[in-house]
Amino acid sequence: MYLGVAVKIRLLLEMIHFSHTIFAFPFALVAMVLASRVAGTLPSLGQVVWICLALIGGRTGAMACNRLIDRRIDEANPRTTDRHLPSGKVSVGEAALLAAAGFALLLLAAWRLNPLCLALAPLAIGLLVMYSYSKRFTSLSHLLLGLCLALAPAGAWIALRGSFGWAPLLLSLAVLCWVAGFDIFYALQDQDFDRSWGLRSLPVRLGTHRAIAVARMLHGLMVILLALLTLVVPVGNVFMVGILLVTALLFYEHRLVRADDLSRINQAFFTINGLISLALLVFALVDAVVTWN
Repeated sequence: MYLGVAVKIRLLLEMIHFSHTIFAFPFALVAMVLASRVAGTLPSLGQVVWICLALIGGRTGAMACNRLIDRRIDEANPRTTDRHLPSGKVSVGEAALLAAAGFALLLLAAWRLNPLCLALAPLAIGLLVMYSYSKRFTSLSHLLLGLCLALAPAGAWIALRGSFGWAPLLLSLAVLCWVAGFDIFYALQDQDFDRSWGLRSLPVRLGTHRAIAVARMLHGLMVILLALLTLVVPVGNVFMVGILLVTALLFYEHRLVRADDLSRINQAFFTINGLISLALLVFALVDAVVTWN
């Protein structure tokens, strides 16, 4: 019995790519570090725990919903036909229960953090669910996905400060541009299938070359936004070096993906972007330790 439960939990975590939480999670922690520096005080253990649980709950609910809503598309797409719902490894009921549990955890965590977090949580859930439908009606679904992941640093800042401002706005916009850019890369794999099914994306609308150009523009804008962030938050040289490293990793990512060679998209999407988020977090933490007054 216990073995069966463990196997089912593993399958559910695989279905929502739980390991990919690494993309947005570090940026939320960066927001916590920066918010603490602005306030001049460290967050409590309770705040850290509930922020982390909110992030886990929101992403779990969003990914489970995405798999439910896209299950027919995933079944028809040769690249995704072996995913857990189309292949029968996870049932529709189990995925729906996971989605409900994830969003319930998000609401609970928001309630425990502060009234503004709780008031904004339903809006966040609405955006997370809306994204799964967006490629059916807009080519800008990449930006909506970016907005969804940008909720992580914005929410972490609001959880600690109880308000918003220029710093979380710049960091959230940087995340939006970063995510939208690499999601355009990811969509390059499915442009023929998407076109045949009437699904929309920038690669479908613009073609490979121009879609890659848009991704480059978005990632360039991300670097500019991170540089602007240093003007409104007290950070030191270590954080600046972190931004330079992020810039170098983005440059390498764009070297991996070319219009005439899409074979290294997974390396660019998973490996490089995981390094980008982790790198900025590590340098933000080291910078805080070195320069905290």
